[in-house]
Amino acid sequence: MVLQMQVWAFLLLQEGQVSFDLRGMWSQMDWLARGVVIILFIMSAWSIGVMIDRLMAFNAARTQSRQFAPAVAGALREGKLDEAIKIADRYKKSHLAKVVVAGLQEFRAHQLSPDISGEQIEASKRALERAQAIVGAELKRGVSALATIGSTGPFVGLLGTVVGIINAFKGIASQKSTGLGAVAGGISEALVATAFGLFVAIPAVMMFNYFANKLEGFNIEMDNSSSELIDYFIKRSQKVAK
Repeated sequence: MVLQMQVWAFLLLQEGQVSFDLRGMWSQMDWLARGVVIILFIMSAWSIGVMIDRLMAFNAARTQSRQFAPAVAGALREGKLDEAIKIADRYKKSHLAKVVVAGLQEFRAHQLSPDISGEQIEASKRALERAQAIVGAELKRGVSALATIGSTGPFVGLLGTVVGIINAFKGIASQKSTGLGAVAGGISEALVATAFGLFVAIPAVMMFNYFANKLEGFNIEMDNSSSELIDYFIKRSQKVAK
């Protein structure tokens, strides 16, 4: 079917019977075809908004985390927990800072209580896990929409293709002719809907894969930071016990 449509489109262009006037094509579309185009436009706008938002969030998280890591490491080496917490509070967009500050605050709170060191470590570990889950959910916000748009966009475009083919057959019926002129409007409409559906889906799929790789990297960084912080708490508790 698609190959046949491409042949028809080529013949129409050769005969000069189709100008691809989008405004005129819009005025000739029925309500169903217009609905398909509007849905695709909304999907495209939504995916572009998600892409811009996630790119800004990921770039800010990466930049601030690179600044946060050496600063907090220096404070922890000197045993300054309060200073480390203040440093983490300054980097609000860093995914590492959001996780690390949760563990630091929990560990400092238990240091003021008579609990044994093992309970301190477990409480801090749970705080880190909770913070990591929350930060991971924040970073994933909207990314699943790209997968949905990427998978459904071609099918919505295919619906527009079917509508265009139906209109092409209506043109044949109304003009009682099987010439290319009778199907020109419907075939053009179908091809535009197909192209628009692919135009919406392809960038969404590409950016979803890009963001998925970025999220995997962020999760690894948060896991490593949590593990290193737990090791630091263990060593600090051992020193206090001695």
